[in-house]
Parts: sequence; structure tokens; C-alpha cells
Amino acid sequence: MENQRYLLDTNTASYIIKGQPAVIRDHLLYVPMASVCISAITEAELLLGVAKKPEAKRLPIAVKEFLLRVEILPWDSDAAKAYAQLRTACENEGKPLGTMDMLIAAHSIAAGAVLITNDKAFYNVKNHLVLDDWTKPIGPYQGRQQDAHRREFRPQAVWK
Repeated sequence: MENQRYLLDTNTASYIIKGQPAVIRDHLLYVPMASVCISAITEAELLLGVAKKPEAKRLPIAVKEFLLRVEILPWDSDAAKAYAQLRTACENEGKPLGTMDMLIAAHSIAAGAVLITNDKAFYNVKNHLVLDDWTKPIGPYQGRQQDAHRREFRPQAVWK
């Protein structure tokens, strides 16, 4: 899909910041950077991680650099409406998500984005979401964009 957006959950964003697992780098190379985004909820969780580790010297810099390079989607009325619908559906099915996960999932729905996660909780409600796990290797026929669309973005160099 030409205009597909990819909303990274907090775990995936953390993996990118840490540079591990390396396979996530491979996935990033196959999508335009402009199509990668995070929720303002994920931004809050990343900043909370920094605040909880005042002794970490490199972490604040790495998180700041990451946040400068990725689009941060603001929480808006469409996200709030998606949250109400998703939470109601999940509760009716007896498949709740944690509060922050529910907010991020709803944001991906509102944005029309693929939610990039390896968090098993999201897969319990996969019938409501479009999910992809970038911690798994790229297969030869996974429908990624052609090499002509590769970016010259080297996450490992940025996040270290």
C-alpha cells in the first residue's frame, strides 16, 4: 500500500531506541520514514521511562533523538471515539486490554494504521486491529515495498 501508516507500540519504539532486536532495522528499511508514527500515548510512556531512570545518561538523549525523527500523532476526538468503540467491543467479548494498550490500539484504528507490536495482549483482540510484528524476520513474500523505496536511514547509528 502506497500510503500505509505504521504505528509503533511502546515496546517496538523501545526496541528501536535500543537497537535490538536487529531484525526491526530490516523492517524499517522497507518502509518510508514518513509512514512510521507513534501515538502521543507512546511518547508519554517513553518519557515516563526516562523520568524513572534519572541515572541513565544515554537514555534521555536516545529517546529525544527518536522523538525528533518519528511523527507523533496527537490524541484527538477520532481517537477518543475509536477508544469508546474498541473498549466496548473488547469488554463485550471478555477480552480486555490494559489501559495504555487500549489507548494505543484505538489510536491505530483512528489513524488507519497497522499497529506494530509483538505484545501478545494485542493479538487477543486481533479481529479489531491490523497488526504486524517487526521482531520476526521479513519473509520473501510479505508484501513489503520494493527495494526502490528503501530509505537511507540507519537506526543503529542514530540510537546508539
